[in-house]
Amino acid sequence: MATYAIGDIQGCFDELQSLLDKIQFGENDSLWLAGDLVNRGPSSLETLRFIKSLGSRAQLVLGNHDMHLLAVSYDEDKMHSEDTLTPILLAPDRDELIHWLRHCPLLHHDEKLNYVMVHAGIPPIWSLEQAKVYAREVEAVIQSDSAGDYFQQMYGNEPAYWTLELEGWDRLRLISNYLTRMCFCDQNGKLELKTKAGPDASPQGYAPWYRFVECKSKQERIIFGHWASLEGRMDGPTYFALDTGCVWGGYLTAMRLEDGKRYRVKSSVRLSPAPER
Repeated sequence: MATYAIGDIQGCFDELQSLLDKIQFGENDSLWLAGDLVNRGPSSLETLRFIKSLGSRAQLVLGNHDMHLLAVSYDEDKMHSEDTLTPILLAPDRDELIHWLRHCPLLHHDEKLNYVMVHAGIPPIWSLEQAKVYAREVEAVIQSDSAGDYFQQMYGNEPAYWTLELEGWDRLRLISNYLTRMCFCDQNGKLELKTKAGPDASPQGYAPWYRFVECKSKQERIIFGHWASLEGRMDGPTYFALDTGCVWGGYLTAMRLEDGKRYRVKSSVRLSPAPER
């Protein structure tokens, strides 16, 4: 019995099946998915259906593309030209899939395995316990009758820094941006969401969220995806980057949590990155 964490699938269903064959994924094994199951790749509907069919054997955290799908399910005018979400929206089981996705968390912590999983990261100013509390604030709203209102307000890069005085949609938007979109921030947690580059091309005054000496969660073992240009490489023993750019022609990567061994399969997809909104 083993637990495997997999990075951003983004609709690359064939690669997911090849990877599961490679690791000989069995009935007693479990999957952790670091978010972004859907979008840009060719088979988002098949990916969602398969992960949902695993039931309690699959543990998912929501990524920015999953959140975008949820928003589009409430308002299709939010669809982008490069999105590949239409098959989900037209599927006969659309409502069932959306309901299931809405009830997935933004952060998962397993004390027994001693891992935390989040799509983008945890800002250096938050402890794990704070991150769990704030994640639940957003989860409660997207699982409620106010979900449609939340998704109307979700988009945007402001506010960029955290204060306890934040409230309402601004507070929820920033929590979401930290957990699902963050790459660079400053030591006080101010977000920089415009730069799309690798970790060594930080904009002035900013750095990758995991590099700050005073990072309050640095003792935690954090699994994350989202940042394909990291190519799975990290400069510390407690962070595990699993987005290796499958949808951009890279690899789909799995890590066995019990011993840290990694497996990967080459992508057959060849897309050009589009600007994130």
